[in-house]
Amino acid sequence: MLNTRWTQALAIAGVTGFLALTGTAGADSTAPIQFNYGAPTSVYPVLYVAEDLGLFEEHGLKPNFHYFDSGAPLLAGLESESLDVVTTGLASIFAVGRGIPVVYLFWEGDAAQAEGLVARDGVDMQSVEDLSQVGTVGVPTGTCAHVSLFHAADKAGIPYKELDTVDIAPPLYANAFHSESIDAGLAWSPYLLDLQAQGHEVVGFDPEWVPGGGACPDMTLARKGALEENPELGHRLAAVNAEARKALESNPDLGVQAIVSRLNVSREVAEAVLDRYLQGVPSFAEQLSPDSRYALVGADGLVAQLVLAAETFAELGVLDGALSEDEILRAIDADYIKSELAAGRND
Repeated sequence: MLNTRWTQALAIAGVTGFLALTGTAGADSTAPIQFNYGAPTSVYPVLYVAEDLGLFEEHGLKPNFHYFDSGAPLLAGLESESLDVVTTGLASIFAVGRGIPVVYLFWEGDAAQAEGLVARDGVDMQSVEDLSQVGTVGVPTGTCAHVSLFHAADKAGIPYKELDTVDIAPPLYANAFHSESIDAGLAWSPYLLDLQAQGHEVVGFDPEWVPGGGACPDMTLARKGALEENPELGHRLAAVNAEARKALESNPDLGVQAIVSRLNVSREVAEAVLDRYLQGVPSFAEQLSPDSRYALVGADGLVAQLVLAAETFAELGVLDGALSEDEILRAIDADYIKSELAAGRND
């Protein structure tokens, strides 16, 4: 379950963010499937390429996109059934924790590959082990970065509670560094690598200290009700994702342009972000391989990452209790990508 702070935040988001949303999924098989698609403003190059190339329309889908500053409005939208499909990071854990009937469809990417610790220019921080030597550290509560900092502290051999932390979003780090109000921070990209381009020091990335190589899966999920209302929705979304992934792999510049246009960063930063992010965009075959850290089957892939993140949130007091493997497994349906592979359309 969510703690009181998150419950209040979601209630506010539900009142202010979704009264005007319209156009949920419809059941007319002769017309494109219309649905509301939500995502926080972040690095989702596969999704952006699919949107830019018109792949949703090619596959008989008509998404109404809504982009938000954080994951909280997504949860309110799913709970109120104002959103049908979302792409997000660890906000999905809070959806499962609230008992919202959602279904994990496929990986969008692995944000842990491009998330890490950045130190302000002039601060002597050579490695994550120097965390105990710095002053205030910025970290946004209830995010992948929060999970990362918890394990970075463990790697440094210090209890998390001994860190001097401040709840601040990565887009605000540049100003906080300029005013010297924080010495370091955990940030996802593009902000992490944009700060590096500004002269600050990236100390390291999540896979260097988070167990299992990271715990920040970017996933595409759908409301169970939307999938039941339109049985083809999940299959078509999987087909769009696979086609967009292949287009991005053959022409990475599509992703660079998409990141530049949406996230207001330089081309140099966008190229660096995409280079890191593409290290964690798994094929459908990888997602169906039990030995892969991206597996949607078994308990050692996605499930392990989400369990770790939920346990960390519980330890940090963001979740009232951790999630079990069974709870997460019940929310995953790999049949959509299995169908794509069985049909021989995608690898």
